[in-house]
Amino acid sequence: MAKRPAESDEKELEAVKNGDRPMDMDVDVDEAGEFEDEFEDEFESEDEIFEAGVDGRPDEEREAEEKEHAMEVDQGTFIPGRHKLSAGETLAPDLSTYELLHTLEAPWPCLSCDIVPDTLGSERKTYPATVYSVAGTQAAQGRDKENQIMVMKMSSLSRMEKEGEDDDDDEDDDDEGSDPILETKSIPVTSCTNRIRVHQAPQSTSAKPATTLTAAMTESGQVLIYDITPHLTAFDTPGSTITPAQNKPVSTIRAHKANEGYALDWSPLVPEGKLLTGDITGKIFTTTRTQGGGFVTDTTPFTGHEGTVEELQWSPSEKTVFASAGNDGTVKIWDARSKSRKPAVSVQVSNTDVNVLSWSHETAHLLASGADDGEWAVWDLRQWKPSTSLSSNAKPSPIANFNFHKEQITSVEWHPTDSSIVLVCAGDNTLTLWDLAVELDDEESRDTGGVPDVPPQLLFVHYMEQVKEAHWHPQIPGAVMATGGSGFGVFKTISV
Repeated sequence: MAKRPAESDEKELEAVKNGDRPMDMDVDVDEAGEFEDEFEDEFESEDEIFEAGVDGRPDEEREAEEKEHAMEVDQGTFIPGRHKLSAGETLAPDLSTYELLHTLEAPWPCLSCDIVPDTLGSERKTYPATVYSVAGTQAAQGRDKENQIMVMKMSSLSRMEKEGEDDDDDEDDDDEGSDPILETKSIPVTSCTNRIRVHQAPQSTSAKPATTLTAAMTESGQVLIYDITPHLTAFDTPGSTITPAQNKPVSTIRAHKANEGYALDWSPLVPEGKLLTGDITGKIFTTTRTQGGGFVTDTTPFTGHEGTVEELQWSPSEKTVFASAGNDGTVKIWDARSKSRKPAVSVQVSNTDVNVLSWSHETAHLLASGADDGEWAVWDLRQWKPSTSLSSNAKPSPIANFNFHKEQITSVEWHPTDSSIVLVCAGDNTLTLWDLAVELDDEESRDTGGVPDVPPQLLFVHYMEQVKEAHWHPQIPGAVMATGGSGFGVFKTISV
């Protein structure tokens, strides 16, 4: 996962741009008494009928007329990431395409963020919305001591006002026009956070909140695990404070030594907590939380990648299975019980770095990958065969792949409840939403709205400066939180 330079030019952070019906047939009535069928078939063979098209005219003639009368498509459509703005031009979002759209600033850019599950209910559709999250900063070079892990509560996230809407229809939505509020609890750290992920253990009793853990993979090579339960509780408990002890990690994983890492994932199937971490030397370690609340790291690593482990993903359906991606262009499938600590399956999926993975929670045999060349793909793991040797480089074909983006893919994630919807972030300052259920009917449908090279599966393009990572909110259908060089964005489009 390529990092944003620690100290960006201020100029880079400025707002930028971003048919006629057939004629009646003539009837010959010159000869008296002779019967002539006015509906007599003009065609002498089936071949002629086929060539004449559906309305009695040749296809070429009909298509030319349709084209002449068709709505003109603006071939100059601006596509973020493909086209550049002229001097003085800026990009402005079409607010009618959003149901929710808010941006919030951070003290320093954050490479990674994650959404914290809350107790406000599932399938929430009322406004204003509230989102709890965590993120880790990347302070400028030489100012490492200003880094922090931010535990955040974003509230008063109002719905976009639509023209012609009756205010009486939204009696249940309070403070519709209020400004968003960002509250933070800061945990000081002395290194940039490359990746951050949250895990929530079940409640031990109804009187106690669920234990929420966050793990941060840092530039120094250490993995810091914090219990952020008191930080989250403090948002809704007036007068509460965070003690210095509560800002200290409950565990520090030092197995990677001084080797920086980017790959990090909590198992969704181990309630207590089980963590995967990977570094630039190709080593992968597992850390397990014990019943007593302690953490134990297996110091024997999983090895197989020739270079950096860029991404790790636990299987959503098999407790001991996980996937990894590396800058060697491979994706590997592992069994955590393996004594050899070698991959069970290894597939060369790209000629460039594979930066990110996402395992579908709805269809467990589907895995999405995103690479440095801008291509992202979906793989059917049922087509992947176990490796007979480490030199096996068999490359199955993806069931879907797209090269719409021309810069590196920095994030990919399946929708939590829709097996066909995927979000993708790229280095071209765009976050795109895709619907893989859309099929190509014919060759013409490969161009969406007459704009070349825009696949019909592309639902939405959201512009966000230096966007790095994004996640679907599991409890607010269709809502997305993203982080990038310009801060945080929370939005929901009308398309998902």
